[in-house]
Amino acid sequence: MSFLELAKARYSCRKLTDKKIEPEKIERILQAAIAAPTAKNVQPYKIWKVTSPAAMDKLKQTTNFTFGAGLALIVGVDYTDAFVRPFDKINFAQIDGAIVATHLMLAVQDEGLATTWVGYFDAPKLKELFPEMDGYELIAVFPIGYPADGAKPSNRHEERRNISEVVTEL
Repeated sequence: MSFLELAKARYSCRKLTDKKIEPEKIERILQAAIAAPTAKNVQPYKIWKVTSPAAMDKLKQTTNFTFGAGLALIVGVDYTDAFVRPFDKINFAQIDGAIVATHLMLAVQDEGLATTWVGYFDAPKLKELFPEMDGYELIAVFPIGYPADGAKPSNRHEERRNISEVVTEL
């Protein structure tokens, strides 16, 4: 499958199974995530792998959007470790975290699994339940699993702006 085909095939899957995922698939997903480029290669991110039923129960206290998954990956960034552009003082932590998260999300699709980029979660509560996350800005939660029967893209999945609307030639 070409990259364009992969990118178009990926969708926010909101119906997952909790079937155990092969460790080698998880390893490849994590390898793809850490292969992501970051500003000046500083790599100011952390990924937490939520696998145990007890840990998933804690996660479910912070969001209703786990979609039946038995595994979740959470991406966070440390602003104090990130590159800061000297001209305007823009801190690249969230940008770096988003790049890592995007690699992760596309790798999930490439492995025949599914996920959704969940941004609706109670970050302070998540840090309270998982103190190891303290000091990080939490970017996204990715519940991961095999698509359940009946899982399908939203009706809006293929709605995209035309290239002429988003690209300006200079």
